[in-house]
Amino acid sequence: MNSRCVETTPFAGQKPGTSGLRKKVSVFKQPNYVENFVQSIFNALEGYGGQTLVVGGDGRYFNREVIQIILKMAAANGFGRVLVGQGGILSTPAASCVIRKHKAFGGIVLSASHNPGGPSEDFGLKYNITNGGPAPEKVTEAIFAHTQKISEYRIVDAADIDLERVHATRLGDMAVEVIDPIADYAALMQELFDFDAIRGLLASGSFSLCFDAMHAVTGPYARKILEDMLGAAGGSVIHGEPLEDFGGGHPDPNLVHAHELVERIGKPDGPLFGAASDGDGDRNMIMGRGRFVTPSDSLAIIAANATAAPGYAGGLSGIARSMPTSLAADRVADALNIPCFETPTGWKFFGNLLDAEMATVCGEESFGTGSNHVREKDGLWAVLMWLNILAAKKMTVDEIVRGHWQTYGRNYYSRHDYEGVDSAAAEGLMDHLRALTGTLEGKSLGGYTVAFADDFAYTDPVDGSVSTKQGVRIGFSDGSRIVFRLSGTGTEGATLRLYVERYEPDPARHDLETQEALADLIAIAGDTAEIRARTGRDAPTVIT
Repeated sequence: MNSRCVETTPFAGQKPGTSGLRKKVSVFKQPNYVENFVQSIFNALEGYGGQTLVVGGDGRYFNREVIQIILKMAAANGFGRVLVGQGGILSTPAASCVIRKHKAFGGIVLSASHNPGGPSEDFGLKYNITNGGPAPEKVTEAIFAHTQKISEYRIVDAADIDLERVHATRLGDMAVEVIDPIADYAALMQELFDFDAIRGLLASGSFSLCFDAMHAVTGPYARKILEDMLGAAGGSVIHGEPLEDFGGGHPDPNLVHAHELVERIGKPDGPLFGAASDGDGDRNMIMGRGRFVTPSDSLAIIAANATAAPGYAGGLSGIARSMPTSLAADRVADALNIPCFETPTGWKFFGNLLDAEMATVCGEESFGTGSNHVREKDGLWAVLMWLNILAAKKMTVDEIVRGHWQTYGRNYYSRHDYEGVDSAAAEGLMDHLRALTGTLEGKSLGGYTVAFADDFAYTDPVDGSVSTKQGVRIGFSDGSRIVFRLSGTGTEGATLRLYVERYEPDPARHDLETQEALADLIAIAGDTAEIRARTGRDAPTVIT
């Protein structure tokens, strides 16, 4: 088998964001584009000769073709073994599970997460390190540096590997194992949760659920675990067949894009519990009849009740949340007398805390929740945790949420996304806010007194690394906050995210409509950031 070096030249813009490199399919399809980035990953690594690499993705358009390229390049670059999911499929949390269980050197995950898929839509690649988590900034910066100076890549000339059946084969000196993408992950879930209790709940006759896989990667996982292993009624998983274009939908589990699930749960005779996951399986949405659970509340409720699950019976060492996520988890941490860490957005920032056993449960407001069982957020894990809590407490979702607010108070919280904003205008808006931060403390904005204002920077308590310019925070004396940041997950223009939060300790005021409860803070945010004038937008694209 011939291994050859192919001359190439750099492409501009191959800089990994918070979740790897994401671009339109047409960009990735340029000759040498994929090869350049994959070779740059390998060039940034040391000591992988003869080691194991894990490869898989969310099944979106162009997934299989890129996997074949990666396999041939891994063989040419000296890896000893590759584990690849059958059909090219591995959910992002399952990829992390496989990396950790098989002690792999690392993995390449093919996904653009919750972004649309198809020939004219999005594609993505990211590298995960030995602990199963996304590459930290020092690794992604090294990868980017190599993309700017690459002159050749290495690849073997070989026929494509059959990905459609579980089997072992070889590419030259490298072993290739096409593995069941579900088995290792399902076994881990059995270790963490009380499957007998959940089976009892589902068999009770008074409980029903609906899980919307959104024609994305979690469909096979959910059918295997929820229906086959736990006994949920057939058809409880909807849109369970992974499709290259996600059925033409937007695989983002929120109230807008998971509209069929929302409609089902909203019916008087609808399921008592509803959930959805995204394109690559790392995000989740939780609902009960008459109750949408915000991701921030979900994190706090999971942390407060985690000991119901056998895998967490010993308690939590700490909680970690991304900076824009509401302070609801902080209140739980205070009650449990454990630390709550505030990190930048991006799951990679939780990795050091988890490895150091400083945190057990982590979450982001962007529908991501997880724990130390893997090093990625995990949508199906969150669903199983909620089912375990429901089985243990014998309460409805709404009763659990209301009980939590009664104990800890309610953090009214909402995120407003302005998608596809002109990048220069978005950067200008953030520069304007950064310039204001040093002038706001002690001032009154719309009747709220500013307690602090800053451009959030994070010093990792484990390795001392520093991340700056992670979002502008304006905190008020009553505990309310407004936060602004630009998202790193889109492929066109910029997405401006506005986060608004108000704490309400009085149970008599826990039933306000969220946008109404936050209306004055939303107006303050719009005026302070000059959103309309700087972006031309009268309203956000999506409100969650």
